[in-house]
Amino acid sequence: MKIIYVAELLFLAVLWGGSFLFMRISSPVLGPIWLIELRVLIAGLALLPLLIYLNCWQDVRRYLVPLFIMGCLNTAVPFSLVAFGSLFLPAGFSSILNATIPLFGVIVAAFWQKEKLTGSRLVGFILGFVGVTILVGWKAIDGTHVFFLAVGAGLSASLMYACAASYAKKNLSGVPSLVTASVSLLSAAIFLIPILPFTIPKTPITPSILLAVFALALFSTALAYVLYFRLIQAIGSTKTLTVAYLIPLFAILFGAIFLGEPLTLSMLIGCGLILLGTAIANNLLQWKI
Repeated sequence: MKIIYVAELLFLAVLWGGSFLFMRISSPVLGPIWLIELRVLIAGLALLPLLIYLNCWQDVRRYLVPLFIMGCLNTAVPFSLVAFGSLFLPAGFSSILNATIPLFGVIVAAFWQKEKLTGSRLVGFILGFVGVTILVGWKAIDGTHVFFLAVGAGLSASLMYACAASYAKKNLSGVPSLVTASVSLLSAAIFLIPILPFTIPKTPITPSILLAVFALALFSTALAYVLYFRLIQAIGSTKTLTVAYLIPLFAILFGAIFLGEPLTLSMLIGCGLILLGTAIANNLLQWKI
């Protein structure tokens, strides 16, 4: 894999790692549905002027149906599921669930896209998942009904992300990443509108909450989505999904810097395993197994 794609993969992990910080600030106040609606609407509207300027309407009309499917499959539903799960699960546990995306991705790609399931790729994914587990640590959690519901939501979101990545590779190949990102975000906002009247926030919205929402929308969504769909076209869905292993690394780093969360030896060991696993999964070390 070219060094430019490695750099873009790391930058994408930074952008999505920051989303944990922004959601931690805003989700308890706005609730999952309103937060995600604002997130996708602001992000989609931010990209719309560029879409108009570049006159991409021919691609929009040609791929309107698959783009709307992507809006539901990759954005509206999984974003809402993750936001819901974050209300009941510790951030570390949520990161572990999020890190199952590449594991789902390699299975989906093997069956859907007929990608070869090599031994080195499997070893890389396993190392990455073990690294994430060590990174965030394990804490005993009461197995209540709400807990299992939240875990199910998180795992369902990971599966949907993996399916959406393969769907994009198969049905939106060659479509400019700007088109895929902007239209899927705006379609996600449309999908969520019917739920909004039933989930109106009751807590006053402060300037800090609004700042977190705009940062989440503009950087961790609009910019990240353009980069994400570009990487799927350039290096494939399976390799792109390994970004899920890197996200907790940056999420915990941001937590330590901005929220004063501690850094431990297990975090350092976990980070090392994550980087090693990602490198092996992407054939950066050229290991043959």
